[in-house]
Amino acid sequence: MPEAEGAVVDAGSPVLADCARRFGATPRGARLARRFAVRRLEGWGVAVRSEDSDAVVVIVAELVANAVTHGRVQGRDFELRMVLDEGGVRVEVTDARREAVPRIGVRTLEENGRGLLLVDALSSVWGVSDRVIGKTVWAVRKFE
Repeated sequence: MPEAEGAVVDAGSPVLADCARRFGATPRGARLARRFAVRRLEGWGVAVRSEDSDAVVVIVAELVANAVTHGRVQGRDFELRMVLDEGGVRVEVTDARREAVPRIGVRTLEENGRGLLLVDALSSVWGVSDRVIGKTVWAVRKFE
């Protein structure tokens, strides 16, 4: 697990903005979470369709898709949280299934795990934190 698990983006930078919202663990909920991320980033001054905005939205899309596909528990939502500081954005997606820990697919023919290759490429660090119920998968995108 990466060493920066507790860090927001840059441990020395103050948090500039923070948002969190729950969504139904459905394809519609995943779509709404992506839209929410775009609007929130724009509200924070991150230009829509910029490299950083697009990267964060891909990270959100992959993490919420995993929550809906692998972390879904009947009747339970997932939560998307984003934290902005001077260095970038930390994305956290919390779902109710602790045992469904994500891993990167190592073979190109594997059906699952390829989305995490994108998360790994677009983030400076990512990982999984256990919770009493479920888990939080997080990724940090440092702005250029």
